[in-house]
Amino acid sequence: MAKIVGGFGTSHGPQLKVAPPEEWIARGLADRQNPALWYQGRTYDFEGLKAAREDFSHEITPGVMGARWDRMQASLDALHAYAESQAYDALVIVSSDHKEIFGDELLAPFAIYWGDSVEHLPFSEEDFAAMSPGLAKAALGDVPDRPITRAVDADLARHLIDAILDAGFDPAASRFLPAGRYKNGGIPHGWGFIYQRILGQESTIPMVPIFVNTFWEPTPPSAARSYDFGVALGKAIQSYPEDIRVGIVASGGLSHFVVDEELDRAFIAAFANRDTDYLRSIPADLMTAGTSELRNWIVVAGAAHAAGLGVDEVVYEPAYRTEAGTGNAMGFVTWKA
Repeated sequence: MAKIVGGFGTSHGPQLKVAPPEEWIARGLADRQNPALWYQGRTYDFEGLKAAREDFSHEITPGVMGARWDRMQASLDALHAYAESQAYDALVIVSSDHKEIFGDELLAPFAIYWGDSVEHLPFSEEDFAAMSPGLAKAALGDVPDRPITRAVDADLARHLIDAILDAGFDPAASRFLPAGRYKNGGIPHGWGFIYQRILGQESTIPMVPIFVNTFWEPTPPSAARSYDFGVALGKAIQSYPEDIRVGIVASGGLSHFVVDEELDRAFIAAFANRDTDYLRSIPADLMTAGTSELRNWIVVAGAAHAAGLGVDEVVYEPAYRTEAGTGNAMGFVTWKA
């Protein structure tokens, strides 16, 4: 039978990628023009958010941001070393699609891809030109330097679909990814980042991509539904009859585009303490905008708990980029038996 031998969670925001602190300012300029910055269940414009919170100017000095950048890169390096040590035969990667692939024609709460492979493709010059400030350079961290066909464990994926259906869930199943925003059907950044930064561009470990609709109304799953889906996923992996070593991965989060340390620290503590009640009870109005990607972590927490895994190590970095507290809180977690 398959065994879940471990797993990890990582944020994948632009401030983690090939965009060191001097590039964060460009994202801050976009924040200043955003009329709907979500924080603690409400939306603010930039000036309103600044008035409602403490002054974070001390967090956005070159020294503070540079030290944070160095620590985040060290955490990613540690995840790379951890993943290499696990000798995975397959990875089940849970992330969210920002309408890069699936649009309003179908917004399933959960979807499982079960084709034989996916394309992982560089962006075109036109794609880069259309990206908002601060994103183009960071996007280089999600894509390879040439077209790569990534293997998918299609047999495992089909087994997961069947077993999760038997468990009472109704995941969508995709055997062919639509063309999507970039007109190429390539795997989105939540999965691409895992290969480019954690596994390495040349990794041949097959994956099973699992899509969670974290962002888009009206179908984001509740925290409870996300956790219970994760439990069903963990049990489904372990019921696969092949003797393989499987890793589970959460890609995305933590709080953004407004950093909410109170929420993040409570969330991470719930992971470390296996606090199922907390993980299942997070209100939907706290999981909005980028913070909605907490759902990916909740799914993987459910799978980890079903497999008897516990949190081994946690690193948290609230990466601020403006004095109003906008930015991306970064989390790095490993699970082990």
